[in-house]
Amino acid sequence: MVMDLHGRDVHSRDLRYFVAVAQELHFTRAAERLFVSQPALSKQIRALERQLGADLFVRDQRGVRLTSVGAALLPHARQVLEGWHSGVEAVERAKTEERATLRVGMSTRPARGGLLPAVRSRFGEARPAAVIRLRQVGWDDPSAGLADGSADVAFIWLPLPGMERYEWVVVAEEPRRVALPETHRLAALDEVDFADLADEPFLALPKSAGALRDYWLALDARAGRPPRIGAEIASTDETYEALVDGRGVCLVAAGNAPLITLGGVVTRPVRGIAPSRFALAWRAGEDRRPLVSAYIKACGEALGRAR
Repeated sequence: MVMDLHGRDVHSRDLRYFVAVAQELHFTRAAERLFVSQPALSKQIRALERQLGADLFVRDQRGVRLTSVGAALLPHARQVLEGWHSGVEAVERAKTEERATLRVGMSTRPARGGLLPAVRSRFGEARPAAVIRLRQVGWDDPSAGLADGSADVAFIWLPLPGMERYEWVVVAEEPRRVALPETHRLAALDEVDFADLADEPFLALPKSAGALRDYWLALDARAGRPPRIGAEIASTDETYEALVDGRGVCLVAAGNAPLITLGGVVTRPVRGIAPSRFALAWRAGEDRRPLVSAYIKACGEALGRAR
């Protein structure tokens, strides 16, 4: 820490030395208290006096006394040191809290079968002092906070852009359904062939979603034919509104169908496309802190897996 006195940089060490001598009024005792040699302490106080352009102590045969300048500086020096001490304590508390906090990112809340509370319960048993902070992330970030470090673990949909950077465990595999307005020509069917959807305008995730955008547009099932984009969507609310407005259809995981079938929208099973995979992911290699490992283990236990 550096204190600026009229352009003179004074370090907290100098102030600590000054306050110790001012309290002891004895250089040798102050040096012992500070675990430094008496000559080194005297040299540092002289240097401080030169920086300030004034004597802080009277040194004579009667001992050591504060000068008027030293007496004026003492309460301010104490205040600075107390403030610095409080700041250091705040930093340590924040570091401890950060180490004891696990940030869980998600773009879709994993309500499937009570997974989230089950994981929380098992994690809490293993790490009772830890705090879980849930972080809702927009669909423009398919990593749900892993990519920018704002999440330690995240519930995500596969495929994940830059998959080599991550590890994951699949927590749910669900059929993909098509969501469409209840007035749509295909809404009367019990099941829809994807071939019948290929020419429909589709609702698409933001372009920043990369491979995940392509996946929910089912590019792999289009035989190279580009999709028609009716609108871009970045949230459940936007998806519902776009569906009601008739701007397009979209694929959804079966577990998410209740989020958008709120009236005016229906979902139907789709033949000819692979199921979706919902996963708990974390950064590969670089991030296996004990809290991360404990959460992964708790998730495995909640899913009934010995992992």
